Amino acid sequence: MSKNTTRVALVTGASSGIGEATAERLAKVGYKVYGTSRRGGQPGQRSFEMLSLDVTSDESVEAAVREIIRREGRIDLLVNNAGFSVAPGGAEESSVEQAKAIFDTNFFGIVRMTRAVVPHMRKQGSGRIINMGSVLGILPMPYGALYSATKHALEGYSESLDHELRTRGIRVSIIEPAYTKTPFDSHFLEPDSKLDVYHAVRADVTKRIKEVMETADQPSIVADVVLKVALAEHPKPRYTAGKLAARLRLLRRFAPASLLDVGLRKDLRLEA
Repeated sequence: MSKNTTRVALVTGASSGIGEATAERLAKVGYKVYGTSRRGGQPGQRSFEMLSLDVTSDESVEAAVREIIRREGRIDLLVNNAGFSVAPGGAEESSVEQAKAIFDTNFFGIVRMTRAVVPHMRKQGSGRIINMGSVLGILPMPYGALYSATKHALEGYSESLDHELRTRGIRVSIIEPAYTKTPFDSHFLEPDSKLDVYHAVRADVTKRIKEVMETADQPSIVADVVLKVALAEHPKPRYTAGKLAARLRLLRRFAPASLLDVGLRKDLRLEA
């Protein structure tokens, strides 16, 4: 790719939070950025264009990618950020339909985006895919089993994909933030099969998460890591974002399982 060629980036879930901060950061350093959300462009001043895209729809994904290729002729960077979670609750409090819904966005949405973009990256002989994971992709989250499961799945998918595509000039990385100040938690879906037996612990875990969010990282911290990965000559398969995420990654790697187990329950103020 010529140094004079404008790099084109596609960022999903860019209407707010990490996605918006990432799109702004990329635009600031010269990328031609297309952000997406299900609602498309909303009022407000942005340095990038918003397109309508629903990652749960094959037709919507293909149409948005086709439009960017029509305009720009290439896509150099795909940032898969769109996602949601179910509010804290027992795993059995979510129906199979709700489990399918969160996987359809958080995991299969990324599969759809990848399948739509990779052929164009292969043709141009270069490209980069950055998937927004979570420390919950390497750690369990009691009363957050479904969200954790989607992020665990994304870890395996991303690393396998990177092995497959690197010989074609395409690299894939996953970013693992911890708690981040975004509207994400205000958009939680409530478990759709609530049980009285979980009422108290559901309330306690929700309260604890709200406390932790008061001191959470700003989206810009994650956006800076995305930029670092996008520009890295030899990107790594995974990156943490923020000090807490880095500590948790080290604990997961080196701490005895029993110690990690105790620490996790203590932090969430769960009974031993």
